[in-house]
Amino acid sequence: MSKPIQVPIISLKFLIVSSMIFILFSLPYANSVVSGIQPQFIADSGSSYTPPSLLNTGANTSVMNASSLNNSPQSIIKNMRNSNETLPIPGKLPQILANKNYIFSTNKSEISTPSNNSHIGEFGKGVRIAVVMPTFTAAAYDHSFYVFYNKYINVTRGVNITKDLNLLSNKVTNKPSLSASGIAMLYLLGNLKWVRPDANIAFLTDQDVDEGSIFQVKGSNAYDVIILGHQEYVTQREYDNFKQFVGSGGTMIILDGNVFYAQVKYNNNTDTITLVKGHSWAFNGKSAWRSVNERWENETAQWVGSNYISDISKFSNNPFAYLPHEEQYITNPKDIILLNYNATISPSTNRTGSIVVATYELNYLKGKVIALGLYSDDIIVNGAFDRYFDNLILQYAVWTQD
Repeated sequence: MSKPIQVPIISLKFLIVSSMIFILFSLPYANSVVSGIQPQFIADSGSSYTPPSLLNTGANTSVMNASSLNNSPQSIIKNMRNSNETLPIPGKLPQILANKNYIFSTNKSEISTPSNNSHIGEFGKGVRIAVVMPTFTAAAYDHSFYVFYNKYINVTRGVNITKDLNLLSNKVTNKPSLSASGIAMLYLLGNLKWVRPDANIAFLTDQDVDEGSIFQVKGSNAYDVIILGHQEYVTQREYDNFKQFVGSGGTMIILDGNVFYAQVKYNNNTDTITLVKGHSWAFNGKSAWRSVNERWENETAQWVGSNYISDISKFSNNPFAYLPHEEQYITNPKDIILLNYNATISPSTNRTGSIVVATYELNYLKGKVIALGLYSDDIIVNGAFDRYFDNLILQYAVWTQD
């Protein structure tokens, strides 16, 4: 009798570990293409989080039922308001195992979609959506602007600063930034392809918007919906393009608070941004001095409908277990409030009167703005928030009467 072949233990361990790593990285992508499941997100704590299931499926655990698709947006809003469902929030923002081909495609081609889209029907079919990565904000955060801000924090108005001005310019990077919605936007991208497999989705950057990529050659809107994250720093041209997009009939969804706070200029030859005005400073290339906090405060209130606030101490109506961070408060009487979070101002501030922080809609010319009012990056992996976004915001934004 021949002796059985003995496999070295170390080789067996190597084989097992290698197989596990291969499966871990391969399955999310395979499933996202074959079955329509979005990329898996693994939390830092080691626990996994699977984004909410689709509407109209047997596995649906949404607070919305299948009949919601046949109802008006107002009934969808009512159902969400009446829900008291809460879900736990993972302890830390997830590390994303995302298909690298999703990110910053040079030709902005459509992402692969699953073959079985029967559960969606005609609702929202073919809608053109652009997710805009806040790359200018990421550049400002990247050991640059804030080094300057902190160094000269005690400077008063009327004093010109002529040193360390190099800190007010920085290279733009297309790497996803944790602090500037990069990770959250990647998560959202996978989620959009899951709930809108028939949609035409593009992934843009601030540079693209600055260069007019949200418009077609003849000037009409190239997309039906654009989704912004933490666009704190934008160029004047980018700001104007967003405004024109909405005015021409587009829908702009704003995920985060503290948007359009400061103006930068972009040099596409050097791929750098430089501060112009906002965030309490102005810079002309030769010196910097104290200036306004929010660059377009009045104009933003007029067409976006809200402005930045960071003085909230708590929310009495808090379905997503959200903690105050950076929010937008209602500043336009024409805002249509969809979900009021019943904010309380911190007593340590000098603000007086009531402040309303809410998810709202504002109709502007031919289009509309829908803003979450919160810093949604913080709750992007909260199941209740995901369902609110999927079942209310997107459906409300692309609603059409067939």
